[in-house]
Order: sequence, then C-alpha cells, then structure tokens
Amino acid sequence: MIYEMRTYRLKPGATPAYLRLVEERGIAIQKHHLGGLVGYFASEIGPLNEIVHIWAYVDMMDRERRRATLAADPGWQAFVPNIQAMIDTMESKILRPAAFSPLA
Repeated sequence: MIYEMRTYRLKPGATPAYLRLVEERGIAIQKHHLGGLVGYFASEIGPLNEIVHIWAYVDMMDRERRRATLAADPGWQAFVPNIQAMIDTMESKILRPAAFSPLA
C-alpha cells in the first residue's frame, strides 16, 4: 500500500469557496475514480490556506491507472477550471508506511 499526500496552497480567503466546490461537485468524481480517500483537511495553525488530501493506492501502477481515468473524465475536466484559479501551489508526495504503522 502507498499513500499520496497532495498539498495545495490556496490564495488567501479562498479556502471556504474551494471546500464548498469540492464538496458539492468534485469529491464524488474523485472518489469514483481514485477510491481510497484517507482524509481531506484544511490547515488551522502553521501555514494557512492549505488543503491536504491523502489517497491510498495498492501501488504506483494502481495510482497511475486511477489518476489517468480521473483526468479523462469529462465531468472532472469541466470541474477543474473552477478550482484552478484558487490554487497558488501544488505538491504531491508518495508515502510508504513503515512496517509498524497502523496504516501498513
């Protein structure tokens, strides 16, 4: 199992609108294609205006296949422009749990 942690730094003040759009229109499409949502978070302390979402995959091939089907979905393609203007930076990390991790 691997985990992808995606961190988006949003423009100041954009967090409520971003979360509303994702909740109303985006997350269902993502969950349909990506499957294993571990968590979706907004920062409160530390770097502000950050969104972090974590997805579980069997392996890198599973991730590549699922992300490709998401990218090809016309509903996702129509949705993405609604949030792109709110995002300043994006970062993606692939995490492998340690043998003793509860998520291993």
